[in-house]
Amino acid sequence: MSITTSDSGELATSSPAARRGRTTESSTPAPTGARRRGRAGRRLRIAGLLFVLPAAVYIVGFQLVPVVYGLVLSFTNYSPVARGNPDVVGGSNYVAILTDPQFLNSLLVTGKYVLLVLPVLLVLALGLAMLVNRPFKGIGVFRSMLYVPHIVSLTAVSIIWLWLYSNDGAINQLLGAFGLDPQAWLLDADTALPAVAVMRIWKALGSNMVLLLAGLQTIPSELYEAARMDGAGPWARFRYVTLPGLRPILLYVVATDIIFLAQSFAEMFVMTKGGPLGSTTVANYLIYNEAFQYNQMGSASAMAFVLFALVAAFSLLAVRSFTRRSS
Repeated sequence: MSITTSDSGELATSSPAARRGRTTESSTPAPTGARRRGRAGRRLRIAGLLFVLPAAVYIVGFQLVPVVYGLVLSFTNYSPVARGNPDVVGGSNYVAILTDPQFLNSLLVTGKYVLLVLPVLLVLALGLAMLVNRPFKGIGVFRSMLYVPHIVSLTAVSIIWLWLYSNDGAINQLLGAFGLDPQAWLLDADTALPAVAVMRIWKALGSNMVLLLAGLQTIPSELYEAARMDGAGPWARFRYVTLPGLRPILLYVVATDIIFLAQSFAEMFVMTKGGPLGSTTVANYLIYNEAFQYNQMGSASAMAFVLFALVAAFSLLAVRSFTRRSS
């Protein structure tokens, strides 16, 4: 123990015990405010998890679980009307469908449908987006009118166009006004798929236009002014300013359009029932028949996964090809 003299002349002792006491006092617990902030942070994290929970339950319960269950079924001969447990058949379902002319034809029809719709849809949507990107009186109403078909359900739109294509529908009446014979648009194998494609283009035109319009409005006007000063004409400005500026949104539009078009079902179910002569039997419609008319859930699941793999592969190839051409 050591003895020191304070400024007032009093003796002060300094012992190891005293020093330990001061050390203990200096290491006091965190202030109350810090503890409150810690509790508030935990409450915020818990609240965030609770907000995310419904979406997580939906994704897991209604998307991931059915996908895994369908993958399991694709390796069995499961049928809802058969007695007993399904047998595991390995990859025989995949071998059978990949050698099935009907399934291969449905993939071909699906590809034709995508090729009929996608190029025309992109060109028209981009043209309309460039048109409505200019300020003029009533532009808001015009944009809304173009977007209306997108908010109407595909089933309702298919019913409307089914009437338009009927023998006494508006299209044949218009042909009759010009002295032309009426056409059986949906009953002819040569015209059924293009007729459905026209309907789908009309339905999707507004949504694609809005996406491309948003992309156009992100391109700085200074780039166009600089291109004009350099003597670039309309085509040069479109090629070297508009298209590069739209590349990200174009990639998104192309990928999503391929995915949605390859999964087409409602328009075929309502308008043609896959006919005539299988000319509109797309892959999704065949999968529906296999599962719910013939009760072959195993082979239908295998078809669905083959379609999924092909759509993913072609979407990736389309995006990469478009990226290379844009660059």
